[in-house]
Amino acid sequence: MTPQSRDVQTLTIAADTEVMRSRSWERLRFEIEYALERGTTSNSYLIRGDRTALLDFPGQSFTDRFITTLAQQIDPAALDYIVLGHINPNRVATLKVLLDKAPDVTLVCSNPAAKALEDLLEGASPKIQVVKGGEAEIDLGQGHRLRFLPVPTPRWPEGLWTYDEYTQVLFSNKFLGLHRCDNAVYDLNWSALLEDRRYYFDCLMAPNSRQVGVALEKLRGLNIRMFAPVHGPVVRYHTHELLQAYQDWSQQQKGKALSVALVYASAYGNTATIAQTLARGITKAGVAVESINAEQADPDDIKAAIEKSAGFLIGSPTLGGHAPTQIQTALGIILSTASKTQLAGVFGSFGWSGEAIDLLENKLKDGGYSLAFDPIRVKFKPTESTLQYCEEVGTDYAQALKKVKRAKAPRTPATSVEQAVGRIVGSLCVVTTRKGDASSAMLASWVSQATFAPPGFTVAVAKDRAIESLLYPGSDFVLNILPEGQHLGPMKHFLKPFGPGEDRFEGVETKPGENGCPVLQDAIAYLECEVANRMECGDHWIVYATISEGEVLLPDAKTAVHHRKTGTHY
Repeated sequence: MTPQSRDVQTLTIAADTEVMRSRSWERLRFEIEYALERGTTSNSYLIRGDRTALLDFPGQSFTDRFITTLAQQIDPAALDYIVLGHINPNRVATLKVLLDKAPDVTLVCSNPAAKALEDLLEGASPKIQVVKGGEAEIDLGQGHRLRFLPVPTPRWPEGLWTYDEYTQVLFSNKFLGLHRCDNAVYDLNWSALLEDRRYYFDCLMAPNSRQVGVALEKLRGLNIRMFAPVHGPVVRYHTHELLQAYQDWSQQQKGKALSVALVYASAYGNTATIAQTLARGITKAGVAVESINAEQADPDDIKAAIEKSAGFLIGSPTLGGHAPTQIQTALGIILSTASKTQLAGVFGSFGWSGEAIDLLENKLKDGGYSLAFDPIRVKFKPTESTLQYCEEVGTDYAQALKKVKRAKAPRTPATSVEQAVGRIVGSLCVVTTRKGDASSAMLASWVSQATFAPPGFTVAVAKDRAIESLLYPGSDFVLNILPEGQHLGPMKHFLKPFGPGEDRFEGVETKPGENGCPVLQDAIAYLECEVANRMECGDHWIVYATISEGEVLLPDAKTAVHHRKTGTHY
């Protein structure tokens, strides 16, 4: 049976504990974290002791389906507690319906969430139990004693974990999740989910590695049998592997030689989305990000992050024609702390005007700072093409920082090993791809046939290439093989630096392949392919692709070969 585009799946996962998985089967890409386009789940949990608690609920698009499913499990009026692991405007529509059906319910949330609810609920005054600073507890009876642990991050300052001592389940909200929609309630296959987990971490957690480390420390002393996140499957079989992965991935971020301070405020989440996408572009290029929400951060933390960073970015919404007070305070700290040699960047979103972005740009320029890119101005919500552009801006910004560092480092001659590696030759090719409004291309020479049946090959893609984000399993692309003696034109074209969002194919003759990706008319031959797998290898991804179509365009031409003198660069 073909699944509906949206439905709610229920299952008992522990004693008196049910999960309700609001499933979005259709591909999603309204934020960079959904770029793999494999759908997602929004998980809610119902615990029934002598009293009943509902942990989290989905957003507005699921309100009716979720309420109907909840009513099949319990009369909503019988709810005693609703626990908010995080809150945003999209989820408030569902919360309002719940409060209407359960007027006597008590909301349990962190202090930042309680403050946000004052505006989001528009004057409504539900009963709220605030979890401040340390831990708090609620006894549901029947052995279910819930402990609450605040886990703030810049993106979710209101973050809250819940631990049930009886079932030993940690309801980890945004932590330890992934975006994929399928029928599997549990994490049965670690390797099959690893790519989704890593991408989720890289998008959401990598810019907050310091806060991730603090959160993981809170797990010490807890006996955890299961993780129940708000997205993806319940983690029952690989809890230790997942914790170790989070620790390893966080440590990788802390060990980077360069870091960027990313300071922002966000009124409706749009500026935060831009910040997150910029961070993804920066971290995939090998530079760490210290993400700072100016609305919650201590001024000393902003100052410390600026002092240790190689560069800084600052983003703001425009509210009533102005930047929020917290951003103006952060800007003052930056102007008094940052070195003029630190590369800067400005971004923001707005509804009708963008004065806050102008303010940031002008103040930094007047202060003698160099902006690494034109200020990013997004009206209302970022589009898919905007997300692609912002990720490329982040990658280019990270590369600029690394270029500055290399220029300061003394040059050393290539070693004998590096010279020997340079003698490995490969055919000159151009990888081209298109997905929706996004398209990209790169020159490639690290290409090798890998299999006879099915016919397949591997190509190495540097992590900081713009095309990397379009080459995940299931993605289509074309490998265009260049002819000897006629390769210099295409080679020079695709070697030149392209600006974020710039059309790689302007002035190049192409035709669409069967898979919709561009085929170069100057190629000796081309192969239409689908990414079957990819493996992380140092500073590159090794992409294994299977071939569906192919054609030789110039039967008498020879393949262009790339010769190098050293293995330290292309």
